[in-house]
Amino acid sequence: MSSQSSDSHAHGPTTKLFAWVWIWLVTITGVEVFLAYKHLPPVTMLLLLIGLSVVKAGLIMSYFMHLRFEKHSLLWTLIPATLFCIGMMTLIFPDGIRLRDSHEAPQGVVQPK
Repeated sequence: MSSQSSDSHAHGPTTKLFAWVWIWLVTITGVEVFLAYKHLPPVTMLLLLIGLSVVKAGLIMSYFMHLRFEKHSLLWTLIPATLFCIGMMTLIFPDGIRLRDSHEAPQGVVQPK
């Protein structure tokens, strides 16, 4: 029984693993800051920054929230909730743009269309 418990602890997270994940998070943050000072087209910049942010969020959820070491059933319950949140944001964002465009421009300022 003691050999079984020592085997289960050997496959769990270690301080070295958390240090490597932290180093990767700092590196990705550095790349994001570096990209912020580059003059890239807005679409390219947004795609790069959103992609890097998704990778960082995945690392944080996997290791620091310990989801990598949870049962797969917990992960499968998070996927529909995430898709629901993304869907709701997709439905709400156009309404925010409509509200922004409906405000009257201050005097002397031409509102872009």
